[in-house]
Amino acid sequence: MRFSDKLFLATTALLTAIFMVFGIWMLSSNFTQLLNREIERGNSESRMYAFLFEMGYRSTEDYGEDYAVSRTLDSITHSVEREGSRLFVQRGDGSYYVGESYVSGEGFGQEIQNLIAALELAGNTYGYCIRKFGSAYYMFMVTVTETSEQRLYLGLCRELTPVYENRAELLRQYRMALLGLLVIGSIGIYGLSRYITRPIRNLDRMAKQISSGRIELRSANKSPDEIGELARSFNRMADRLVEQAEAKAMEAKQKEDFTAAFAHELKTPLTSIIGYADMMNSMKISDEERAEATFYIYSQGKRLESLSHKLLELVSMDKNPLESRPIQTKLIEENIRTTVRPIWDQKKIHGKVDMDKGVICGDLDLLLSLFYNLLDNAAKAMDKGDRGFILLKGLNLPSGEYEIKVVDNGRGIPGEEISRITEAFYMVDKSRSRKEGGAGIGMALCYKIIKLHGGILQIDSRLGEGTVMKVVFPAGAVKKERANERKKKSRQAEASS
Repeated sequence: MRFSDKLFLATTALLTAIFMVFGIWMLSSNFTQLLNREIERGNSESRMYAFLFEMGYRSTEDYGEDYAVSRTLDSITHSVEREGSRLFVQRGDGSYYVGESYVSGEGFGQEIQNLIAALELAGNTYGYCIRKFGSAYYMFMVTVTETSEQRLYLGLCRELTPVYENRAELLRQYRMALLGLLVIGSIGIYGLSRYITRPIRNLDRMAKQISSGRIELRSANKSPDEIGELARSFNRMADRLVEQAEAKAMEAKQKEDFTAAFAHELKTPLTSIIGYADMMNSMKISDEERAEATFYIYSQGKRLESLSHKLLELVSMDKNPLESRPIQTKLIEENIRTTVRPIWDQKKIHGKVDMDKGVICGDLDLLLSLFYNLLDNAAKAMDKGDRGFILLKGLNLPSGEYEIKVVDNGRGIPGEEISRITEAFYMVDKSRSRKEGGAGIGMALCYKIIKLHGGILQIDSRLGEGTVMKVVFPAGAVKKERANERKKKSRQAEASS
């Protein structure tokens, strides 16, 4: 069952129950008020009847019992019965002074006897009851009085059928009104439930369309209610799923590219090794040619060895725990300057290494490998002769982080290639990279080393102008080292004082 139908049925059922309870309470309250009004009216008539009888009887009591009773009843009957009630008087022995024909004719005798018996049993002087005869309702009221010679029961009978008929009519009208309200209300509730659940149906249709391949669809519901929040959560979920799907696709493509590139990188040196080895084995060659073939086999073997080492380093880097310790940046600066200076002199590159005094928390060997690779890539990008320039600059940032920039004025990197240069075996210029001995693994290693140290890599490059590789290391080690320096200075000051 659809949610809109459930909402419609639940709301209709609730509305029906509320109308029924309220209607029944209202009808019952109205009927009770009318009935109580009639009962009070009957009680008043009964009290007036008893009062008139006693007054009339006393005024004529000297003329004898029968005369006094008959005379009194004759004088008050009209006054008592003018409001629609019927009068009857019964003696203690069960015989009637007046009203016997009416009581017997209507069949009220037994009910009146039961009411009188109940009064006698309870010792009361007044009582009433309401009974139904056929389709009519009657109220019987009896007052017990004593004359000088006997016990009399002064009774009134009042028809209450109009009160019950009024209730029945009101009940009929209420049923018709309830039916009308339910019909109109059901139509309104159904339309309202469909309107309220329309955003949910739209989300359902959109989910089906997204599952069929239209991943660009998103909900446009901006309402501040729960359904609007559901729509926004749905959009966030869809965005996340798309991102994950794209990441999976990119990961699959990277693996495919890695496999293809790895196979290609192996193919070239292996072809050379096999070719030269076959030539040495199957052909008569001179010593000079043999030496040349041996050199090529050796150089390609070294290339394969270097490639295997880098691949092992790339694969095992995540599995081995990082031995992190505070490292003085001046130590890194000294190592880098000593290592790269001969290479820059050989290639006639103007280079500079300048690092502010600071601390980086990490592994010294990995960090040196990171900076060597970045500087080596910068050197390979040079084709300007003695106009080439490379700068490695280290800065303490106000936030406590340490930033190292490698700047060159080499060939630069195309904008669409920047996001992929950290992929293994990815090379911007494949022919030039292989010519210079590269395999496209260096930047992948750099990126992993940066991530292991909790750093951030930022690349800014323009074709023909150069590249800026910026690495920002977290502030923890720097702050700790500065705190240690402050403590050391404080202890020295205390000692000197």
